[in-house]
Amino acid sequence: MTQRPERADALRNREAVLAAADALFATSGSPHSVSMDDIAAAAGVGKGTLFRRFGDRAGLIGAVIASRLEPLRQAVREAQEAAGSSAHRRVRELLDALLSFKIDNRNLMSAAEDAGLSSPYQADHYGWWHDTLRSELGEVPGVHHADFTAHALLAAVRADLVAHLIDRQKMTPDDLRAALAAHVDSVLGTDTSTSTSTSTP
Repeated sequence: MTQRPERADALRNREAVLAAADALFATSGSPHSVSMDDIAAAAGVGKGTLFRRFGDRAGLIGAVIASRLEPLRQAVREAQEAAGSSAHRRVRELLDALLSFKIDNRNLMSAAEDAGLSSPYQADHYGWWHDTLRSELGEVPGVHHADFTAHALLAAVRADLVAHLIDRQKMTPDDLRAALAAHVDSVLGTDTSTSTSTSTP
């Protein structure tokens, strides 16, 4: 059975809801302070529309994250297709891109981790990042368990940790990015392709 295209008004409502939720999470003082009532009012739709369209708060948050992550995913795919960088470097750049996204969207991502899901690891976006990272780690010399290492490295960029370090401990984004890069290097060891290329006359 062919799926019918979405009506124009329904599409406009969806985009309005996603934009309203995105803006509210970005400006809120806490991920817990944004309610479905707040989002419905900001989007100019009834609360029932939100539940019919997204199911619940977790479903709505997931849709907002998917829309925000798509440009980043596309950039990651393009970087993977580009030749010239080592797997070690790609892992560092991948995690740096994800950390930067978490820093900029820490309330939204914290809300996702605390949205009543049985586990944040079951979220679609987590599965995509884990699969992508595991694939790159599989090409890094010396990494013997890419699946576990991917989970361990992703734990270092959990949104609740990012929010704690920046909002509570007042760590600057640049310092946090540098700390993550150093952690990645300590886990993966020396990037031999870089050392080889720099030592070649």
